[in-house]
Amino acid sequence: MPDSEQSTVSAPPTAPADPSTRSGRPKRSVPPPRHPTHAVDRAFLDLERRHPEVRWDAGGVAYLSGPPPSLADLRAYVAFRLGELPLLTSRVTGGRRPGWQPSEDFPVDRHVYEVVADGPADWDTALHSALNAPFAPGAYWGVWLIHGHEPDAYALCYRFLHACQDGSAAAMTFRAMLGDGEPSARPLPGGSGVVGVPRRFGAAAALATRFLARTFPVRGHRPDPAFAPTGERRLWRGRVPVDTLRLIGAGRGGSAHDAHLAALAGALSVWAARSGVPLPRVTAVLPVDARRADEEQTWGNRCFALPVDLPVGPTPGRPDGSPDEEAPLRRLDQIMAVTRKLRGDTWRQAVQDLVRYMPDRPTAWYLRRMLSPRVTNVMATSMPLAEKGSLGETRVTGTALLPLLVPGHLCGVGLSFFGDWAEVSFVADRALPLGELLPELWEQAVRELEESVQR
Repeated sequence: MPDSEQSTVSAPPTAPADPSTRSGRPKRSVPPPRHPTHAVDRAFLDLERRHPEVRWDAGGVAYLSGPPPSLADLRAYVAFRLGELPLLTSRVTGGRRPGWQPSEDFPVDRHVYEVVADGPADWDTALHSALNAPFAPGAYWGVWLIHGHEPDAYALCYRFLHACQDGSAAAMTFRAMLGDGEPSARPLPGGSGVVGVPRRFGAAAALATRFLARTFPVRGHRPDPAFAPTGERRLWRGRVPVDTLRLIGAGRGGSAHDAHLAALAGALSVWAARSGVPLPRVTAVLPVDARRADEEQTWGNRCFALPVDLPVGPTPGRPDGSPDEEAPLRRLDQIMAVTRKLRGDTWRQAVQDLVRYMPDRPTAWYLRRMLSPRVTNVMATSMPLAEKGSLGETRVTGTALLPLLVPGHLCGVGLSFFGDWAEVSFVADRALPLGELLPELWEQAVRELEESVQR
C-alpha cells in the first residue's frame, strides 16, 4: 500500500451502535450456495487473464460532511451492511462454468483501509492514493476512508473489479451502504410474452448486426497515442443543477443524458484545441443496464456496450467572424438522432435479449472490440445514485463516478445524479495534457446549451 495509507487490526464485525435508523429497509434473501456467473462476468474475467497489467476496476467516491469515523468503526459498519450485499462476500470458483461461492471466512480488514492526508494541501495526494491503490490478493473490491484535510469532511472511495459488478449493481451498493434504500431509476422494457418472440429475435439480430459492423470499418486503424501514459489515474470533478440538464434535454425532446453527451462533445472540442491533441473522431462506449425486472442488481454484470459517435471538431463561425450560436444545439440534435432509438422499448428489449442469450465467445469478442481504442476512445457512463445519503450523523454532500479507464482511451467520463446535482467526473491518466480543464469546459458547454435553448 502507499506510504500515506494507514491500517489497523480489523475490528470485530459487530453492528453499529444504532442500526435502528435503517431497520425499515427490506432485507435481501440469501442466494443459493453457488450463484452462476454471467457471460459478461466471464468476459471481464477473460480480459483480466489476458491483460493482468491493466486496471479493470471502476467505482465511485462519496464526499461527506462531518467528523470521519475511525477505521475500526468503518470496518464494523461495512461488515454489518454486507448482509444485504452477499456478492461482496463471495469469490469465483469452478472451471468452465464458474460461479459465485460465498466465502466461509470473509476478512473485512483486507477490504477496508484508510488514507490520511497531511492537511489541506495533501488532499489530492491522499485521494489519488486511494484511486490507485492495489486490491488485496484475491479481493474483488475495496473501500478507502480518506480524511485529514479538514476536521469535518471526509470521503469514501469504493472500487470494484468489473467482473464483480457493473455500474447499476454498484449503485445499489451505494444505496445499501450510504443511501436510504430507494429503488433505482433504471428504465425497464415491458414484457411482450411468447407472441413477441419472433419480433424480439429480429430486433436483437438487427441490433447485433448494426453494432458488430461498427467494429470493422476501423479494423487495422492504430490511433497515434496522444500522450505517454504513466499508469497513474487522476480524478477531476464538475457539477451543475440536475434541472438544468433536464430542461436542456426536454427543450429539444430529449433527456438530461443527451444534454450531457452534447456538452461532453463541446468540452472535448475546446479541450483538443487548447491541448494540441488532435481528435479526428470521438466514439464513446456507453454501458447500458440490461437487467430484467426480476433480476437482482447485486449479482455481477448485466450490461451491454453501445458505441456512440460524439460530434466534435472545430465549430465554424459566421461569415462576419462571430461565433455560431446554433452549434451547441446542432450537437444536441446529432446526439439525440442516435439515442432516441436506443431509448425505445424495442431496442431496449433487444439489448436485454442479447445480454441474456448471447454465448460466451461472441460476448467476450464483442466486449474486447468495443473497449479497443481502434473502435472507441472514451468511456461515458451515467447513473442515478440516490436522493440523499448518510453514514451515522455525517451527510453525503457530493459524489463522483470512477469509470473504467481503458488503455488507449482519452478518459472515462461519469455522470452521477445525486440529490439536486448532476455531477460529472473525468478519470484519466496523469499525463493527459490539460486534463484538469475538462470539468470546467463541460460546465461551460452546459451553460452554452442552456442559453441556446432559451433563445
